[in-house]
Amino acid sequence: MEILILAVVIALVAVGAISGLVVSSRKKKQLPPPQAPPSTPTITAPPTEPHVGEEAETPRDEPRRTIEEVDLPTAEEALEAPAAVEDPLVAAPPAPEIEIPEPTAGRLVRLRARLARSQNSLGKGLLTLLSREHLDEDTWEEIEETLLTADVGVMPTQELVERLRERVRVLGTRTPEELRGLLREELLTLVGTDLDRTVHTESDLDTPGIVMVVGVNGTGKTTTTGKLARVLVADGKSVVLGAADTFRAAAADQLQTWGERVGARTVRGPEAGDPASVAYDAVKEGIAEGADVVLIDTAGRLHTKTGLMDELGKVKRVVEKHGPLDEILLVLDATTGQNGLVQARVFAEVVDITGIVLTKLDGTAKGGIVVAVQRELGVPVKLIGLGEGPDDLAPFEPEAFVDALIGD
Repeated sequence: MEILILAVVIALVAVGAISGLVVSSRKKKQLPPPQAPPSTPTITAPPTEPHVGEEAETPRDEPRRTIEEVDLPTAEEALEAPAAVEDPLVAAPPAPEIEIPEPTAGRLVRLRARLARSQNSLGKGLLTLLSREHLDEDTWEEIEETLLTADVGVMPTQELVERLRERVRVLGTRTPEELRGLLREELLTLVGTDLDRTVHTESDLDTPGIVMVVGVNGTGKTTTTGKLARVLVADGKSVVLGAADTFRAAAADQLQTWGERVGARTVRGPEAGDPASVAYDAVKEGIAEGADVVLIDTAGRLHTKTGLMDELGKVKRVVEKHGPLDEILLVLDATTGQNGLVQARVFAEVVDITGIVLTKLDGTAKGGIVVAVQRELGVPVKLIGLGEGPDDLAPFEPEAFVDALIGD
């Protein structure tokens, strides 16, 4: 019995020993084998430069530094560092600078020297003839020829000569001062000082004033519309431009450029589109924005093309669906002389012209055209162009105009 118990005990002890050996061997496989300390010191290479996104390795025997301590430049280095260059493709384009037009009050007086340079021959020629000691029939014929050459027109010339003859006869002695005063009075009567030369831009309705600009190609109509916008802005009015000249290439771009200079928005349509539709939309936008004035630039109609003139009448009728037109300005090239009167007659038959704009009056134009066109249409000259500058469109002032003619 004792021998049996001893055998069992020995067996149990053997089983436990075998189990311990198995567990010990498994643990040894999981743990890395211990490294023996090197017998001699090894020299390590300096750390390589880290790639993007990797952190630089710091030696274990040095304290680890923060990113501020490593990368932050000194104040002197920051001042010397080049400024960042802005990408021109990303930068927003600068807003167009709004110009402030010159005031219109007395503008013709300031521009009178330009008018006098080209028109003085009329006044000086008349004064020279009237200053002759004997005013015979030949002299009066010369006076009449001088007026006709200046495009005054036949009927106005005959009226002026008759009045001058009567007043000179009554006056008797004629000093230079008396002759100048006499001629000034008669020319003012001929030009007209009692005509309403105001450009009407205020509507009787609760809508913007509507101004339509008409004229043939080459008279400077689109440019005049842009300059007129500057005149209105200078007088404190807000303006919307309608680019209804859809047949001339770049006319809408030209008008829009004029508008951007003074902060006036331009309503335009597709090239070769319906002009009446553009004009209608321009007035509609002007009403929506609460603008003071809507300026409509129409196509440069050739007076010999009846179909185009009919189209101009259509533009007028469509615009009047919003309200009556307050002003219809006819732009005439003053250098065309009597041919401009032919144009004026045709336009007057299509639309009710209310005012005339004479351009290029500072060049080779004859000053008498002012009188002739007023007589032909029965409407006043309201604006004159005296140069290529943006503010060279001036309200017509009879006194300043006549003083420029006679060289005051």
